[in-house]
Amino acid sequence: MRARKLTLAAVALAAGLSLTACQGNEDSAAGTNDDSSAAASSSSSSSSGGNSQASGKNASDTGDSTKAAEGTGHGQINTGPCKTANLAFDSAHGMGEGTLIVSMRNTSDTCSLKGFPGVDLRSEEASGPLSASRSNLSSPSVVLGNGETTRFTLHYPPNNSGGSGVDVTSIDVTPPNETHSTSLKVGLNLPVSDGADQKVYVDPVGTGKQ
Repeated sequence: MRARKLTLAAVALAAGLSLTACQGNEDSAAGTNDDSSAAASSSSSSSSGGNSQASGKNASDTGDSTKAAEGTGHGQINTGPCKTANLAFDSAHGMGEGTLIVSMRNTSDTCSLKGFPGVDLRSEEASGPLSASRSNLSSPSVVLGNGETTRFTLHYPPNNSGGSGVDVTSIDVTPPNETHSTSLKVGLNLPVSDGADQKVYVDPVGTGKQ
């Protein structure tokens, strides 16, 4: 087990990624929109291939799109940004290989979301999380009435190497403009190879197939 931990850490550190200590608290600020995700985006913006989508922009200035996506609020008054505590999270594998769809359902008053979520991938085989970078897609404004749902897509390199890879058992998700995260159990398997961590990136909330 320890050898697997050292292998993954070595790959991540070689790519210039800073691994932090595990935080099992669901209220952890790991992967917050302004700090962890932005740092991961900056560290991977020079990579090529699957990570050419990373942009490193802050959630507040990502794109000029103002069209509301998935969730209209039904004409209700917007009460401000959606809070983590008022969102019900779920995940499912996408139609394409290497995609995970994360849904967020509003359980309270009408609220809004705009920007990139923070996403940290965690493995029992690694000493710390791997933060997803950001794609270059523009961020739509999403207004969610009570009971309405929106989604975002996490992209990762599937393990087609023939090796055992590294099992990602959970992800920490922080909504845009929030500092509190929630943990979701997932089942992903990433290859252990140079550049694999740089191909983990996330799209803004409200984009893709809703």
